[in-house]
Amino acid sequence: MIANIEDIRTYCLSKKGVTEGLPFGEGVLVFKVMSKVFALISLEGDHSINLKCDPEQAVTLRESYNFVIPGFHMNKKHWNTILLTEEVSADWVNSWIDHSYELVVKKLKKSEQKLLNSVE
Repeated sequence: MIANIEDIRTYCLSKKGVTEGLPFGEGVLVFKVMSKVFALISLEGDHSINLKCDPEQAVTLRESYNFVIPGFHMNKKHWNTILLTEEVSADWVNSWIDHSYELVVKKLKKSEQKLLNSVE
């Protein structure tokens, strides 16, 4: 199945402690866990999603897939932009969202992690 914005939005919101907002205007939907960004979806022009990524894995993904590029307007060492073309499967995007979410959660303060774990 091809990844689409509404499915990606639903998947992001299904994760524990996630909120969404438009802090950069109507064109970019931002997902945060405990106030820390883990995903940004471009809603204008060519649709894409920015996701945090382990630096070594980020390079490997860019070398493996032509639709994965260095993070647009982000730290290119730690973020990838995935262009949502017909080649991109929902399973790939979901696994990369999981990775981004997990990286951000690992960096939360212990008190924030404890609070997140208590969320139903």
